[in-house]
Amino acid sequence: MFEQFHISMLFKQFFRKQFSYLLFFYSYLKWRVFLSFFLSFLTGFLDGLGLALFIPLLQIVFSEKEETEIPGSHFLDKLFFDWLGLEPKFLIVFIIIFLLFSLKGMVKFLDAYLGVLWQQKMMRKIRFNSISLFSNYRYPSFVSLDTGRVQNTLGSDVARISVAYKFYFKTINFFVLVLAYFFLSMGVDWKFTLLVVLGGLFISLFSKFLYRRTKYFSKKLVLETSYYHKLLIENINLFKYLKATGLINSYVDKLKLSIVKMEKVQKRLGAVDAVLMGVKEPLIILVIFGAILLYIQFFYQEITSVLLNLILIYRAFSFFMASQQQWNLFLGNSGSLENLQSFDQLLQKDQESYGGDKIIKKLKHGLTLKNVSFSYKINQDQTLKNISINIEKNSSVAIVGSSGSGKTTLMNILTGLLIPLKGDFYVDDINFKEIDHRSYRNLLGYIVQDATIFNDTLFNNVSFWEEKNESNLIRFYQAVKQANIYDFISGLPEKEETLLGVNGVNISGGQKQRISIARELYKNAEILLMDEATSSLDTQTEFEIQKNIEDLKGNYTFITIAHRLTTVKKADMIILLEDGEIQATGSYDELLESSKSFRKMVELQEL
Repeated sequence: MFEQFHISMLFKQFFRKQFSYLLFFYSYLKWRVFLSFFLSFLTGFLDGLGLALFIPLLQIVFSEKEETEIPGSHFLDKLFFDWLGLEPKFLIVFIIIFLLFSLKGMVKFLDAYLGVLWQQKMMRKIRFNSISLFSNYRYPSFVSLDTGRVQNTLGSDVARISVAYKFYFKTINFFVLVLAYFFLSMGVDWKFTLLVVLGGLFISLFSKFLYRRTKYFSKKLVLETSYYHKLLIENINLFKYLKATGLINSYVDKLKLSIVKMEKVQKRLGAVDAVLMGVKEPLIILVIFGAILLYIQFFYQEITSVLLNLILIYRAFSFFMASQQQWNLFLGNSGSLENLQSFDQLLQKDQESYGGDKIIKKLKHGLTLKNVSFSYKINQDQTLKNISINIEKNSSVAIVGSSGSGKTTLMNILTGLLIPLKGDFYVDDINFKEIDHRSYRNLLGYIVQDATIFNDTLFNNVSFWEEKNESNLIRFYQAVKQANIYDFISGLPEKEETLLGVNGVNISGGQKQRISIARELYKNAEILLMDEATSSLDTQTEFEIQKNIEDLKGNYTFITIAHRLTTVKKADMIILLEDGEIQATGSYDELLESSKSFRKMVELQEL
C-alpha cells in the first residue's frame, strides 16, 4: 500500500514538473485547453487530407493519359473511395478537396477566435488575482517588498505572460498538426515515417540545448528588468532631491547601465532564436534526405514510392520546426511566468486576515488599548511595551516623543495595520479581533506629512473618483469649505476640474494638505489621523491649517503625531512615549508641571 502511494506521489511530481506550464494555463482556462488541442488536431487532419487528395486528382488526370499509378494513391483510394463508396472522378475529388479546405478554414477561424477570447479571459483572471493578492498583503510584510519587483511583476511580467500564452499555444497547435500529418503518413508508409521520426529525435536533442540557454536568459532578463524598474521608480520619487543636489546625472548613468545590461540579455535571447530559425530548413532537408537514402538502401524501394509521404512529412517537419521556434519564443518569456507564480506564492503566504464578522458603522464611545505590546520580528526587542490608553469619541489626542519612541507603530496599531502581539485593542468595547477590519477603516481619515495627491482633477482627488453628479458636487464643495480651500478652487479657471499634476506639483504644500483633509471630510470619516501632517509646512501655513483643524474639533476624533508645540498645545490629551513605553499622559499644562522629559522637549522645541 505504501509503495503504491509512493509511486503515485512520484508520478504526480513528475507530471507537475514536466507539465508545469500546462497546469498553469489549465488553472485559468480548464476544459478550454483541451478543446483548443482538439481544434488544432482537426485543422491539421483536414489540411493533411486535403493536400493528400491532390494525389488521386493527379491519378485521375494521369490515368486518362494511360500513365502508371502514382505511388501512395492506394491508401487514399481505400480511405475515400472504398470506405465512403465514392467514385474516383475529377469533379468528385475536387469537391471533396474544396469541402475539406473550407471546413479546415472554419475550424481554424473558430480556433483563432476562441483563442483570443480565452487569452483575454485568462489575462483578466491573472491580473485580478495578482491585484487582489497584492491589495490583501499584510502591511508589515509590504514594507520590505522590493518595489522594482512589484512594478515589474504587476506591469511588464503580466504583459509578457500574454505573449507567452500565444507562443505556448502556437507550439501546441503546431505540434498537434505534426501529429495529424504523421498519422496520415503512417497510413501511407509506416517504415519511411519511422525513419523520419528518428531524424526528428536528433533535431529535438539539438534544440534542447538551445532551450536551456533561452530559459536561463529569460530568468536573467526578469531580474535585470526588476532592477531597472526599481531605479526608475526611485528616479521619479526622488527627482527633486536628485535635481537639486546635482546627483541626477550620476543616477541617470546607473539607469543607462541597467538598460545596457537588459539589452545584452535580450540580444542573447534573440541570438538563440535566430540560430533556431537559421537551421530550420537545412535540418529538415538533411533529415528527409537521410531517411530517403536509408529507405532505398534497406527496404529496396524506389524514390517514387514515397511521393505522398514526402508531401505529408515535409509539411509535418515544417510545423515541427515551427513548433520548436514557438517553444523557444515561449521560453524567452517563461521567466515572467515563473516570476509571477513565485510572486503570487509570496503574497499568498502572508495575506491579511480581516478579523471577525462584526460591522462597525459609527464610532459610539471611543478606542481603547489594554496592555498592548508589539515587536516587528520574533525574538526582537519590543517596539511598544504594555500600552494602555483610552481615546474618547470626538476628543483630540496627541502622541509625542523622540525619534524611535514608537509613535508611528502606535498609530499603525490604531489604524489596524498592525495587530498587537500581546494585549487587546477595543473599538466601542468590541475587541478588534471580532470586527471586520474593513468596516472600521471606513471610519478613518489619514493625513500624512507628504500629502497624498493623485495625478488627476481636484474633484477626483477629493471624491476619490465618485460620479460627478449634483449631490456629489454639493458634498465636494461642503468638504472643501470645511477644509478652507474653497476660495482657492473658486479662483481657478477650471475650478474642480483643475489637474493637480504628479504628486500635486501644480499646487503648494498647504493646498495639498487642505485637499487631503477635504478628501477625508468628503468620505465622512469620523476618526482623523494626523501623522506629522504640518511638519513640512512654513509657520504661517501651519498656523492656518491648525486653525482649520481646531474649527473641526468636537465633531471628529483627532489622533495626531506631532513634533511642533503648536500642533499639540490645545489637545485634550497628550501621550508622551519613551522607548516604546508611556511615560506620561495629560493635558499640555498638566505635563509641563508633572513631566521633566516633556518640559525638556518643550524647551528644546522638539515637539
